[in-house]
Formats: sequence, structure tokens, C-alpha cells
Amino acid sequence: MSGGGSGSRSTAAWARWATRLLAALGSVLAAEAQLTGVLDDCLCDIESIDDFNTFKIFPKIQKLQERDYFRYYKVNLKRPCPFWADDGHCSIKDCHVEPCPESKIPVGIKAGSSNKYSKAANNSKELEDCEQANKLGAVNSTLSNQSKEAFIDWARYDDSQDHFCELDDERSPDAQYVDLLLNPERYTGYKGPSAWRVWNSIYEENCFKPRSVYRPLNPLAPSRGGDDGESFYTWLEGLCLEKRVFYKLISGLHASINLHLCANYLLEETWGKPRWGPNVKEFTRRFDPIETKGEGPRRLKNLYFLYLIELRALSKVAPYFERSVVDLYTGNGHEDAESKALLLEIFRDTKSFHMHFDEKSMFAGDKKGAKSLKEEFRLHFKNISRIMDCVGCDKCRLWGKLQTQGLGTALKILFSEKEIQNLPENSPSKGFQLTRQEIVALVNAFGRLSTSIKELQNFKVLLQQTR
Repeated sequence: MSGGGSGSRSTAAWARWATRLLAALGSVLAAEAQLTGVLDDCLCDIESIDDFNTFKIFPKIQKLQERDYFRYYKVNLKRPCPFWADDGHCSIKDCHVEPCPESKIPVGIKAGSSNKYSKAANNSKELEDCEQANKLGAVNSTLSNQSKEAFIDWARYDDSQDHFCELDDERSPDAQYVDLLLNPERYTGYKGPSAWRVWNSIYEENCFKPRSVYRPLNPLAPSRGGDDGESFYTWLEGLCLEKRVFYKLISGLHASINLHLCANYLLEETWGKPRWGPNVKEFTRRFDPIETKGEGPRRLKNLYFLYLIELRALSKVAPYFERSVVDLYTGNGHEDAESKALLLEIFRDTKSFHMHFDEKSMFAGDKKGAKSLKEEFRLHFKNISRIMDCVGCDKCRLWGKLQTQGLGTALKILFSEKEIQNLPENSPSKGFQLTRQEIVALVNAFGRLSTSIKELQNFKVLLQQTR
């Protein structure tokens, strides 16, 4: 009798669990149905992006990110938060970032100015040491066959007006190299008021939004009565294109980060061995149209919009890298040549995409007004890059800073078209330049977006298999 009772209770519990799961899966599948068609503010459809990313971009960008030039990122995770008292760092073990020992960094990356290939290119004795590189200042480490005088001249050039991000000082003793492959972005358990304060500051103070207009589902906003969030979208639709774009970029970045956390979630830990993988329940909580009151599909559409923006930047910056004077220098001539060939192949793919976002539609009004709006746009985004130093989880801060810098670099590229077109073939350019950090951030940030869209396809498959 007791066995039968236990079995009945187990069957009933299983039935309740199955009912809840099917309801959740059904609502998420409903979200998929809303992720179709043409995106707002551009002439590209979601299905074309899915196919292009899956079959052309994703496999190649994954390989490129594994190359030494792109896997090591120098970052300062100890910069104090400039806006409020530090909450203290996250004590969760998965928040920890393991810096890379100097001995593991390719010598060509450490001695960034010495990128001249010769018969002894891989002999460290032929390379200037880090101390000499520091004497030259923070110089670009992508050009080859240049004299020290040219590098010093270039280092003096102040291009701060082109920067959309607050850049870390690579010469700071607190700046360390991190191996991105050994410190993957994933769910760490960092959440709650501290995390919400970061995003709230980004949205409320830097997205051109009046405080009287409340974002949907903002837990830090006061009670809104019967406002279901539609007043926010009425306000958003009334903005000029540039300010709508700004909000969509931030929302898309937020959605992308949330997708990474859902796709690389700590499912269980047995005998000290963690198992990471996709968490359908967490995905449902963040993107289901019912649980998010229609917000989930909007967030995901903004992810696609952000993908288009960064894709456009890659197609625009190709001439910079196509020059023979540019090398992805690590000191290993064979690998560096392969890395550049793969990067140029990705650029050719980006150029073949026929539904790019038209950035010329932005800042196209009268010159004075357009210049003022562009500067406001730049300063708002630069402020967001500073807010990333307020993230309490080191791993979240690392990837937040990298992806923000990557997007900032993409914006810098989009608004430097004339300078890129006028680049000299065999010498540094004072009109447009990219540091190695900007290049690493640009490629890895776009790689994260490519992964987000691929993971979204994986969640669709998982949901269909579970039906």
C-alpha cells in the first residue's frame, strides 16, 4: 500500500512538473513566432541574419577568437567606481578572474612596438623587451616595418575625440593580461541590488530618458499603477533616430549578455566538478513574452539590431587591415599570417551581406546640430564604459568592459569613414588608428553577438525537442 501511495504521489508530481514545463515551453515558442520579419529602423529581416551568421560568420569568428592575438586582453579590474561607493567585490568563486602569467604571453604582444619580421622573427633576442616598449608609450601594435620615430610620432597623436569609451591605461601596474579562453563569460550568481544599480544607471542616466518615463519591468522604479510599459515605447518612438539607436544598442547588449548567462549556466556540481550548459528555465524567465509582459521578444530584436551595427563596422574597417603594413603581430610569423588571412576572409563575408544598416542616415541634419548630437551620443556612451568599473563581479566586469569597448570601437569606425578611405598604404595614419586592445575588443565583442544568435537557435532546437 505504501509503495502504491508513493508511486501515485510521484506520478502526480511528475504530471504537475510536465504541465508547468509544457506551459513554459509553449510561451517561449510563442516568443519565437514574434522573432520574424524586418527589424525596425533598418531594412533587414531576422531570418537572413540567422542564416548568414550560422553558415558564414560563426564558425570563422570562433576560430579567430582562439588565435593568440585575440585571446589575450589587457584590462584593469581594480579601477574604482567613479559614481558611487564601492559595494565590495563579489565573493562567489565563479566571479574570480585568473590573470595570465607574463611568461605565457607571446613575446610579440608584450613588446608591442617590435613587430618587424625577419629571418629571426621568432627569436626573442631580436625583439625589444617590454621595458623598451614602455619607453615608446602606448603605441599601436598592429603595424610592421616602421621606425621608432614613426611610432613615437604616432603615440603623440591625441585621438581622444574619436573614442567612445574610457580606455584603461595599459601601463598601469594594475592592468593585467587575461586569457579570454580560460575565463569564459557565464553565469556566476552575481545578481541583486548591486547588479541592478549598474544597469539602472546605464538606462536611466545615459539613454536620453526623462525620469518621468519608466522602463518596463524596472524593479528600481516606483509603482506605476496601470502603466504596462507602453508609455515607454510611445516615448521611444517619438525620439530621433540617433537616440532610438542608442537605446537599442544598450538593450541589445544587455540581451546578449543575458543569453550568454542562460546558455552557459551552472547546472550542477558533483564532487567539485561543475557541469555548465543551457538552462531553459532561466531563458524562459528572461525572454518569455508572458513572463516578461512582451519585453522578451523586443530585447531579442534589439540583439539583432546590435549585431547589424557591429557587422557594418567590420565591413567598413576592412581597408584598414587590407594594407600590407598591418600585421596581427605576436612574434610567430606563420600563425600571424594565418590569423590575418582568416580576418580578411571574415571581412569579405561581411561585405557580401546585402542588408547592412545605413549609418549615413544618422547625424544627417544641419551640420551644427548633427555635430552637437554626435558629441552628446559619444559622451553618453563613454559614460557607460566608465560605469562598467562599478560592476562588483570581476568576471562580469571583464566581459562588460570588453563588450562595451568593442561596441565603442565599432561606433568609432562607423563615424570615421572618410579617414579610413584616406589611409596611406605604407605608413601610420594620424587620421584613424586602432590599438591592439580596440581590435581585440572589436573582434571578441562581435564574436559574443555571433554566439548569442547561435545560442538562440540552440534554445529553439532544445524547446522543439522537448515538446
